[in-house]
Amino acid sequence: MTIELRCIKCPKTYPVNEVRYNCDCGGLLDVWHDLESLRPQINHALFDGRLRGAPTPRVNPNTNSGVWRYQEIILPTAVSNLVSRPEGNTPLYEHPRLSTWVGANNFFLKHEGENPTGSFKDRGMTVGVTQAKLMGSRAVACASTGNTSASLAAYAALAGIPAFIFIPSGKISSGKLAQALAYGAQTLQIEGDFDDAMNLVQEVCNNMGIYLLNSLNPFRLEGQKSIPLEIVQGLQWQPPDWIVFPAGNLGNTSAFGKALYEAQQLGLIDKVPRLAAIQAAGASPFYQSYQTNFAEHKTVKAETIATAIQIGNPVSYPRAIRALQWTNGLVTSVTDQEIMDAKAMVDQVGIGCEPASAASVAGTRQLIARGIIKPEETVVSILTGHLLKDPTSTVDYHTGGWPNAQFANPPIKLEATLEAVQRVIGKKL
Repeated sequence: MTIELRCIKCPKTYPVNEVRYNCDCGGLLDVWHDLESLRPQINHALFDGRLRGAPTPRVNPNTNSGVWRYQEIILPTAVSNLVSRPEGNTPLYEHPRLSTWVGANNFFLKHEGENPTGSFKDRGMTVGVTQAKLMGSRAVACASTGNTSASLAAYAALAGIPAFIFIPSGKISSGKLAQALAYGAQTLQIEGDFDDAMNLVQEVCNNMGIYLLNSLNPFRLEGQKSIPLEIVQGLQWQPPDWIVFPAGNLGNTSAFGKALYEAQQLGLIDKVPRLAAIQAAGASPFYQSYQTNFAEHKTVKAETIATAIQIGNPVSYPRAIRALQWTNGLVTSVTDQEIMDAKAMVDQVGIGCEPASAASVAGTRQLIARGIIKPEETVVSILTGHLLKDPTSTVDYHTGGWPNAQFANPPIKLEATLEAVQRVIGKKL
C-alpha cells in the first residue's frame, strides 16, 4: 500500500481511484499514506534540495511548486500528470509595528493571498484537479463563497476539464466572482446561503457523476497540508509554538493537523505546534461546539463581513476535532469589528489581506491578551486571501461605511489649488 482512502470513523479502506467522499458508515475519508515505508526516504535534505533546485525555463512542479515539492506525502504520481501553475512558496512576513500591536515578539504572517488566484485554495485545488485528471473525470464542481470558485475555475481551465460552480445568492465579492467567470466556469447562483449551495452540489455530483472539489474531498486537504510543511521548512525545520488561522469549513484545520501529525511521525519535526482556529462571531458553529467540549454539534445561520468563512455547518467537522486532539489545539471567535480593525493594521504596514484573513491576526491578539499565547512564543498567523479579493469592504471601512473604524484613512476632498494641496500635505509631513 502506497496510499489509500481510509475512514476516520471505522477501519474500512478504499482504493484511491474510487470516487467517494464518505465511507459506507457515513464517516469522512482521509488520503492515508504508508508512513512506515516512507520514513526511510523522507528527510530535510530531500525537500531542501528541491527548494534550491536550479531554475528552468518551464514550470517544474517538483521545484517550482510549494505543494509538489512534498509530493511523496501529498499525491505520488508522474510529474507529467500534475496540474500546476505553480502554487505555494508564499512568504513569511514580519513587521515590528504589527508585532507590537498584536503583542507578540516573534510574529509572522504566512501570506497565502500570494498564490496564483489570490488564496490558499490553489494548494488544495492543484491536487484535487490532478486527481480528477488521473481518474478521467468528465467535469468538476464546487459550492463556494468565492475563493474556491476562483481556484477551481483556474485549475479546471488549465486541465481542460469543464467546471460548475454553485454560489449563494449575494454575499460573494465581485473580485472572486470575476475570476470564476473569466476562467470559463459555468456559474450557478443558488437561492439561499453557502450551506444550501453545498447540499445541492453534493446531490448533483452524486447523481451526475461529476467530481466534487469542496474540502469534503480528501485530496483537496492533501494540498493544503503543504502550508504548515512550508512554514516549518521556512523556519529551518524549527516549528513555531503556534499556527493561527481563520476557520470556516474547517478544511485547513483538518489539513494542518494531519500534516503536523505526519511530519512528526516521519521525523521532520520534533515538536508539534499548537493550532488555534479562529471563527467570526457571526459564523462560529465550531467554536460553540468547542465550548461544550464537542458534546453538541452546533450549526448556525452564518452572518459575517468575512464572507470567506461565512459557513454555518462546516463539512470537515470530525476531521477538525481530530486535528485539535493531535496538536493540543483550541478554537476561539472574534467580532467583525475586531476583524476589520486587524485587517486595517495588516493593510497599513503594506502587506494587506481580505477580511477573513484578518481573523487570524485578531485572534492572535485576543489570545495574547487573555494570556493563552505568551508574548515570547513564536506565532505564525495565516493570511488566507489577497486584499483585492474583497475591495468593497476595504473601501467601506475607510470611507464611512463601517461604524467605529478607528484606523480609517478616508480621502480628503479639497479645492484644486496649490495652496489647498500644500496645506493638507504640510500637516502630514
